[in-house]
Amino acid sequence: MNKKNKPNWLIKAYDNYAFLNSPQARTIRVLAELLEPAARFHKYRVKNTIVFFGSARLTSREESLKNLRNLGKKIKQLPKPSKKAQTEYENAKQMLYMSKYYEDAVKLSEKLTLWFRELQKKGEYYFVCSGGGPGIMEAANKGALNAHGESLGFNISLPTEQTPNIYQTKELAFDFHYFFIRKFWFFYLAKGLVVFPGGYGTMDELFEILTLVQTEKTSKRMAIVLYGKEYWNEVINFNALVKWNVISKKDLKLFKVFDNVESAYSFLKGEITKNYLKKSK
Repeated sequence: MNKKNKPNWLIKAYDNYAFLNSPQARTIRVLAELLEPAARFHKYRVKNTIVFFGSARLTSREESLKNLRNLGKKIKQLPKPSKKAQTEYENAKQMLYMSKYYEDAVKLSEKLTLWFRELQKKGEYYFVCSGGGPGIMEAANKGALNAHGESLGFNISLPTEQTPNIYQTKELAFDFHYFFIRKFWFFYLAKGLVVFPGGYGTMDELFEILTLVQTEKTSKRMAIVLYGKEYWNEVINFNALVKWNVISKKDLKLFKVFDNVESAYSFLKGEITKNYLKKSK
């Protein structure tokens, strides 16, 4: 039977989309999320990244200020503001305060990308990488674009929060279904990590990488930055973990805490230069 006489109900397995999206084909979909990104990384010379983690809920100072002012106007128009309205206003004030981390993420990403552009002239390819969504992820991609550089976005399908930002490089934007494959690529390419204030997702990503480094499941050197002393000192008491003897004191050296862009940039640049750039010469 030639192709002209082939019945339209006879299809090859790799053209059977009902099968490919079935539970039986889950391993194929997992492999696709491993192999398709690898092919693009090879094409665009992506071997090294500095990954930015942080809350998807943070916004720029401009947007936070606009939201606060709009809520303030609404409250003034109400004869007696409801408890819900007052709570929303207080939350908006907090988000305006937190917007400093968004702005610092933009600045840090921009500085790193300018440096990466200089490295490319020497045949070294480094990129800023984010989760591709809003908040700190958006800020990271935005900073890279401000520096006229390319950046990665590892998007993931979620019911809420995960709307792809417009600043990630389209050719280097990925849409993952599986969290564990996404986290694999985050870690596999990373030579440095910057963790801004965030919630459950940020903590999950941070502690998984800390665990991999602590247990020496990786042989590479990883520069890990926690950005925002006020936040991290209040949210996680790392010294208490030592006190309770659940981690060693040396484990506190796995990361550095910074509170300004210049210091974080100098540390990351120094660690990458020491651990990777000099070795390659």
